[in-house]
Amino acid sequence: MTPVGGTSQSAKKGILERLDAGEIVIGDGGFVIALEKRGYVKAGPWTPEATVEHPEAGASIVGVNCHFDPNTCLRTMKLMKEGLEAAKLKAHLMSQPLAFHTPDCGKQGFIDLPEFPFALEPRIVSRWDVHKYAREAYNLGIRYIGGCCGFEPYHIRAIAEELAPERGFLPQASEKHGNWGNALSMHTKPWVRARARKEYWENLLPASGRPYCPSLSKPDDWGVAKGAAELIQQKEATSEQQLKELFEKQKFKSNK
Repeated sequence: MTPVGGTSQSAKKGILERLDAGEIVIGDGGFVIALEKRGYVKAGPWTPEATVEHPEAGASIVGVNCHFDPNTCLRTMKLMKEGLEAAKLKAHLMSQPLAFHTPDCGKQGFIDLPEFPFALEPRIVSRWDVHKYAREAYNLGIRYIGGCCGFEPYHIRAIAEELAPERGFLPQASEKHGNWGNALSMHTKPWVRARARKEYWENLLPASGRPYCPSLSKPDDWGVAKGAAELIQQKEATSEQQLKELFEKQKFKSNK
């Protein structure tokens, strides 16, 4: 893994210099959020409209961060790249998706899923999913490749291992395991030793082990739009009465 650095102006400049030099930068969503808090980057309008309709904004790096899974983010990045090309503009591309599968979420992403935030674990992407994501991101022209909520160290390691041929080296953490499961060749059970190969893990369709659970959820759709009173942030703690009103609304929505 290539460390991104601190949250300073020099760190931001360092990233651009590395991208300009053709380097692949592997990062995480927390770094981007820290930069935004300190005023070095700014979140824009909803994507991909921001890039497709307003590519003249002049950002050095454009991309997506959080709320959606790797597949959705890469489809969005493809649209953003097409918007830049149509306007004959250049910018570095960035992708930092969730580490959760979210094909069933709506406009607001995973926060509308009933499992958010404390029961998302069954949706976690495997390290092999991340290998595929990293390769597709690279092939799309993205050079700032990372992850946001749900990404664990082994996910980031998978990005670095998948792109090791392009980067010219493996991450240090690769010393701790066999790439593509080849360490399983030492396993005591022959059927497990047979899994010590890339083809096995690339083509596996993992089961959830949850026979009574649906494969997809029904996202919450409260119809709360920008400017609604429920979205206004308040300094004081939510009152019991406010919570009661929300519980009643949730109950009504569930029974519809």
